[in-house]
Amino acid sequence: MSKKVKPYKNSDLSKKQQVTKMFDTISKEYDGLNRVISFGIDVKWRKKVVALVSKIKPDSILDIATGTGDLAINLTATNAKNIVGLDISEGMLNVGRDKIAKKGLENTIEMVLGDSENLPFEDNTFDAITVAFGVRNFENLDKGLTEILRVLKPNGLFVILETSVPTKTPFKQGYNIYTKGIMPLIGKLFSKDKVAYSYLSESASAFPYGEALNNILLKNGFINAKALPQTLGVATIYTATKQ
Repeated sequence: MSKKVKPYKNSDLSKKQQVTKMFDTISKEYDGLNRVISFGIDVKWRKKVVALVSKIKPDSILDIATGTGDLAINLTATNAKNIVGLDISEGMLNVGRDKIAKKGLENTIEMVLGDSENLPFEDNTFDAITVAFGVRNFENLDKGLTEILRVLKPNGLFVILETSVPTKTPFKQGYNIYTKGIMPLIGKLFSKDKVAYSYLSESASAFPYGEALNNILLKNGFINAKALPQTLGVATIYTATKQ
């Protein structure tokens, strides 16, 4: 298991409270700065997640750590009748609600304030559940995954999109230079929260990826766990199902 990385090292708040505070602070700048930092490649990764989910023809989808709703909006391409975007940051959700309203998707997407480790849904509710760049922010990863398994329908699909660390030279070295030096610098220059992007970088490096995360999924009751590296390994898409 990874070490617990928190946004504010001198704060007495729990990781969950710190993450909520951080995303509330950067909510209005998040989309634009995220596009710059990722060079827009995250858009391509999300499309791959949508393609995977589309294969099972879901009626209901839960997008956890939905943030400003990018993936939830993309998932309307699956023709699911009901999409729920859940996040602990009201600031991020409000930005997402504005985007959804502008696209006229209020009847398809519902944005819900909630905790991934205590999901406000009945057992076996969703055909598919997605998390994009959110599992590393869970306070208790095992508890969050157990909750996800609980509300996923039998034979349902769980898809994670998360950052990972390239293993091959020179990509690993380049990744380290960018994420530990350049990315935090961009955040300090342009973000209201001067430590937010340092946390996002540090938490990505410390979080288990590849086979390690697959094993965590299997330990928590998922089956058929697979890791699909993206863009030289700087991100990975994970898929798993429920018995």
